[in-house]
Amino acid sequence: MSLSENKEEVKPSLESTLKSNDTEEWIDLIFYRPIGYQWALFFHKLGVTPNTVTVISIFLGVGAGILFYPENLGYNILGMLLLIWANMYDSADGQLARMTGQKSEIGRILDGVCGDLWFISIYVAICCRLTPSWGIWIWLLGAVAGFFHGQQASMADYYRNIHLFFLKGEQGSELSCSSQQEALYQKTKWKGDWIQKLFLWFYKGYTASQEKRSPAFQQFFSVLKQQGLSTIPQSLKTNFRKASLPLMKWTNVLSFNTRIFVLFISLLINEPWIYFVFELTILNLILVYMIYKHEKISKYFYKTVVE
Repeated sequence: MSLSENKEEVKPSLESTLKSNDTEEWIDLIFYRPIGYQWALFFHKLGVTPNTVTVISIFLGVGAGILFYPENLGYNILGMLLLIWANMYDSADGQLARMTGQKSEIGRILDGVCGDLWFISIYVAICCRLTPSWGIWIWLLGAVAGFFHGQQASMADYYRNIHLFFLKGEQGSELSCSSQQEALYQKTKWKGDWIQKLFLWFYKGYTASQEKRSPAFQQFFSVLKQQGLSTIPQSLKTNFRKASLPLMKWTNVLSFNTRIFVLFISLLINEPWIYFVFELTILNLILVYMIYKHEKISKYFYKTVVE
């Protein structure tokens, strides 16, 4: 057997770099994941770490946001292409981490910060662009939309990781607990580890807010932890996954692709304020529905384990 054939055999497959078919959106499966996979293979050959790829995507995404400031269609389209490129790298960093086993808590936190910085840049650019005609009101609209954007993305991420926990277990999910994050934060010293300490300060608040908005699930999950997460019956895992699966399409709507499609349309017709209104109306309605349904599912399964 030749050396090239041996390398071909050990090369990880595209499927091995995906989180799960349950949680992947169709546009990711046909576009971002295959391209991200090729980038991940390329970065792996160069010895580039997943966190480095994430940092590169931050610069690309922030640069994209800046290009949405001019009322110039050419610059705006260039910004759209940069944002798509940034999202390719955002896909590639996770795929590279799963490919190489370099998953880490700091990597997950950095990945979340990455998206926040993209959208802060986009929001500021749109507000600056519209200030001459809207005045302070566009900043108020942008601030409120940005706040709810954070809630939408946070809960979508949380519900996906809950689903992955029941599908793949603790190793296949990034489901975090605020008490564990608080303990890790307290253990980490500012001196020498101030960057990780700062990230953990934000992340423990992030996980606490997710738990605050899912009281029924917290009650259900608390019982499971008391009984031992390793002893959860397979039938319970399967049934919860089936109940949770219809919500995965809504978590995807609240993530990247749908909101970016609306953002691009609003820029192409030179009415970027439409994007803020879309977040405050359609996406908030989806958020409320998603929370209601997940809490209802959690209450049902809580009753099944305590009765």
